[in-house]
Amino acid sequence: MANIREKFIGDKAFYKMVLTVAVPIMVQNGITNFVGLLDNIMVGQVGTEQMSGVAIVNQLLMVYYLCVFGGLAGAGIFTAQYFGQKDQEGIRQTFRYKFWMALILTAGAVLLLSAAGGNLIQTFLNGSSDGGDLEAALYYGREYLKVMLMGLPAFMLVQIYVSTLRECGETVIPMKAGIAAVAVNLLLNYLLIYGKLGLPALGVVGAAVATVISRYVEMIIVIFWTHMHREKNPYIVGVYSTLKVPRHLAGKYFIKGAPLLINETMWSAGMAMLTQCYSVRGLNVIAGLNIANTINNVFNVVFIAMGDAVAIIIGQLLGAGKMKEARDTDNKIIAFSVVCCIGVAALMVIIAPLFPRIYNTSDSVKALAVQFIIAQAIFMPQAAFMHATYFTLRSGGKTIVTFLFDSVFVWCVSIPVAFCLSRLTSIPVIAIFAMVQIADWIKCIIGFVLVKKGVWMQNIVEK
Repeated sequence: MANIREKFIGDKAFYKMVLTVAVPIMVQNGITNFVGLLDNIMVGQVGTEQMSGVAIVNQLLMVYYLCVFGGLAGAGIFTAQYFGQKDQEGIRQTFRYKFWMALILTAGAVLLLSAAGGNLIQTFLNGSSDGGDLEAALYYGREYLKVMLMGLPAFMLVQIYVSTLRECGETVIPMKAGIAAVAVNLLLNYLLIYGKLGLPALGVVGAAVATVISRYVEMIIVIFWTHMHREKNPYIVGVYSTLKVPRHLAGKYFIKGAPLLINETMWSAGMAMLTQCYSVRGLNVIAGLNIANTINNVFNVVFIAMGDAVAIIIGQLLGAGKMKEARDTDNKIIAFSVVCCIGVAALMVIIAPLFPRIYNTSDSVKALAVQFIIAQAIFMPQAAFMHATYFTLRSGGKTIVTFLFDSVFVWCVSIPVAFCLSRLTSIPVIAIFAMVQIADWIKCIIGFVLVKKGVWMQNIVEK
C-alpha cells in the first residue's frame, strides 16, 4: 500500500507544480467552452433546425481545428525539449515551421469548405427528420459556415503563438487572452443573435459574427503581449527576420510531426464519421448529441488540461535528461487526472436531467440528451486515462505509436462498430454509443502496457 501511495500520489510541491501548469489551461478552455455552451443555448432558443445546422458545421470545423493542433504538435514536442535545454534558436525554428504548416492547412481548409461545405453538411442530414426541417437545417448550416471561415486566419495565428507560449511554460497569458475573447463573444452573441440595442436579429449568422470578432481580439492580445515582453520570450527576437527553416530541421520536424498531423486529421474525421453514423437515427439524435456534447466539453477541460500538463512537464523533463523523474511524475499526473475525472463524472450525472431543459426543443430531444450526458459521464475516467497515456507517448516523440493508438483504432474499431450497429440493427442509439466507448477498453490496455514499458522515455533534441 505504501508503495502504491509513493508511486501514484505526490506531495504538495508536486500538485502545486502540476496545477500551476494545468489550471490556467483549464480556466481558459473552461471559459471558452462555457461561452460555447451559452452560445449553443442561445442558438438552441431559436430552434432545433438552427441548433442542428450550427452543430454540424462545428463538427466539420473541428476537423480543421484538430488538423492545426496535429500539424503544430510535432514541432511542439521539440519546442518543449528545446526549452528544457534553454535553446532559443531551436524554439525560433519550430515557431517558423509552425507558421508555414498552419498557413498551408488553413488555406486548404478555406478552399475545401468554400467549395464543398454544403455537400459535407448534407451528409449529416440523410436520416429521418423526426418532425424537423432538414432543408432549413442545411440552409442555417451554410449561412453559419460562410461567416465562420473568416475567422480561420485568426485561429491559425493564435494557435502558433499560444502553443509556443505553453510549451515554454507560459500558460497565464493565453488564459487571459481567452477570457477577454470569450467575454467579447458572449456580449456580441447576445446582441447579434437576438438583435438587442437596436442591432438586427441575425440568429445563427450573429453567432458566427460574434465568434469571428472574438478570435481576432484574442489574436491581437496574444501577439501584442508576446512581442512586448521579449525578456520573457527571447525566442521571439528576430523570429520574423526570415521565415526560412533549414531543410534538415524542417525534415526532422515533419518526420516526427507527420504522424500527429495525419492522426489528428483522421481522428477528427473519425469523430465526424461517428456522428454521421448516429445521425442515421434522425435529426433528433443530432440535436440531442449536440446538447450533450456542449455540457460535456465544459467538463472535459479537466482531463484535457491534464494532458497538456503531461506534454509540457514531461517534455521538459525528457529534454533535460531527467528520465527517472519523468517516469515518476508521469505516473502521478495520470493517476491525478483519473481521480479528478471520477469526481467530475459524478457532477455530470447530477446535472444530466436538468441541463437539457434549458433548450427550446422537443421532449424527445431532451430525453436523448439526458441519456448521452449520463453515458459520457460514465466513460469520462476512461477518457482521462487514454488522454494522459496518449500525451505521455507523444511527449517522448513516439508519434507513430500515437497514430496507431489513436486514429487507426478509431477507423478500424470504433467506426465499424458504430456503422454496423446503426445500420444493421434496431438497438437504441444510446446503446450504440455505449458499445463504441466499451470498445475503447482495448485502447486502455494498450496504453497501460506502453506507458509501463517506458517506450516514450527519450530525449529527441539531445546534442
